[in-house]
Amino acid sequence: MTNGLVVMTPSSIAKTGASSTATINADGSVTFGLCETLSLNGVFTSDYDNYMIAVRNKRSSATNYFNYRLRASGVDESSASNYYTSQRLLGYGTTVGAFRANENYGRGSDYSSIESGRVVYLFGPYLAQPTAVRDVSVSGELGATLDNFASTHSLSNAYDGITFLSSGESATGLLTVFGFNQ
Repeated sequence: MTNGLVVMTPSSIAKTGASSTATINADGSVTFGLCETLSLNGVFTSDYDNYMIAVRNKRSSATNYFNYRLRASGVDESSASNYYTSQRLLGYGTTVGAFRANENYGRGSDYSSIESGRVVYLFGPYLAQPTAVRDVSVSGELGATLDNFASTHSLSNAYDGITFLSSGESATGLLTVFGFNQ
């Protein structure tokens, strides 16, 4: 088998939002519109250890974050303080900031009312060990914005899915989950 990225088609998806839409496309990608949450089931398996999610998205209005929760068998893992966001680097102009937080979700990057792009790397979500996540995005907000989050999930559980939380607003875009075949 050749090394590379393998598209992981969700076995099912779920969403929230009054006028939300979400569709699994023939190529395995997911198109979503006006979603407050978007859940992908069956995208992490025993076939691969590490994953990448490529996302093109935009927000409905004000500044917002594309946070996440891991999920197993269609249920989000949302226990308090199990997600630890260890560092955030935000650059526009010469500004750099950092923070640490224990929360019931993992922090994701800011995204813009114009098109934004992000890549989310997940290390070992299906393995019975803590999961590490890196989320990097770029947008045209305030000129050019680079957002960089690193987080860990402390429980040694196996997860087969992920939910993206649009922190109170709606998100529209396209995403694809890839497994690293190595």
